[in-house]
Amino acid sequence: MQLHRHPLLSPAPGTQRELVSLHYGKPGGQKAYIQASLHGDELPGMLVAHHLRQQLDALEAAGHITGEIVLVPMANPIGLSQFLLHAHLGRFELMSGENFNRHYPDQIAAVAAAVEPLLGADPAANVALLRRALKAAVQASPVDTELQSQRRALMGLSCDADIVLDLHCDAQAVMHLYTETPCWPDCEPLARFLGSRLTLLAQDSGDNPFDEACSQVWWKWKAHFGERFPIPQACLSVTVELRGATDVTHELAAADARNIVDFLRWRGLIAGDKPALPEPQGDARPLAGSMPIKSPVAGVLTFLKAVGEDVKAGDVLAHVIDPITAQVTELTSPVDGLFFARDFLRFANAGMRVAKVAGKQALRTGKLLGA
Repeated sequence: MQLHRHPLLSPAPGTQRELVSLHYGKPGGQKAYIQASLHGDELPGMLVAHHLRQQLDALEAAGHITGEIVLVPMANPIGLSQFLLHAHLGRFELMSGENFNRHYPDQIAAVAAAVEPLLGADPAANVALLRRALKAAVQASPVDTELQSQRRALMGLSCDADIVLDLHCDAQAVMHLYTETPCWPDCEPLARFLGSRLTLLAQDSGDNPFDEACSQVWWKWKAHFGERFPIPQACLSVTVELRGATDVTHELAAADARNIVDFLRWRGLIAGDKPALPEPQGDARPLAGSMPIKSPVAGVLTFLKAVGEDVKAGDVLAHVIDPITAQVTELTSPVDGLFFARDFLRFANAGMRVAKVAGKQALRTGKLLGA
């Protein structure tokens, strides 16, 4: 294993943060990129990365890693260090207010123009050419802030990968995934290995989150070049939601790491007998069918349903109680679906999103992700 350090742009004299990446195997074959805790206060991914590192160390020592695997065990040193009044604030950068998982730069048009004279009829050659050009464009892109330099470093490590796994978590949730619709055929085996209850599909959900920045280049290049050049969907990029924020146990993390290793072995990056595909534990549904449950009033929040339950439209999911008037407001499901995530806060502000139900029909339009 090789350990690489990637200094970020210094935000002030006397300060310097860095990203650390761990590199297993050798370049030249398939490449997998895995990062943990892009939202710095989402900790299950860091523990999974800890167990994954131990397993990869042993596999490399035994000579079993046949591809290239890059692991970033802590993808957001800025967010990891942000605390206010003992509260960890790792989702938004305090300087800009921007979500650490949004606004990744787009090099699609520039790369397409640069490589078009060199493309041909060989899909594999086209993929290799586009990856080299994309990586060069990302690494050459200018940055003005520490946050921009962090985004550039992450994209530079990941943009040429066949597989990208971005390890996150929700507040309280079942295991679920987000990926782009063109990635679903390659993602379905991953969902099986991870025991995911739900995969949410969208094509360009808005604001260019990290996973889509890695995968959307391929379907956009395919649309751009049309029938002139064959461009496959050469990157499976997935946001893996490792249940809830307090699901930080060795038992869960070790099992998740083993499941990731099994998937990588199934894909051919690790030597050994190809594992059998597990039975699916869930299905894929449109992200536009994931319905946010909002509280119209403020008050004490108590849930009547647990995450993982199937619910019907009109089922009462939670009560919001006004402690002064004793009025109880019922929060109901707008659709039949899977009650897959809820907040861990127990006081709701008026207008606050407190839960999510995944239906099977696409009902929403516009930007589909929360803040």
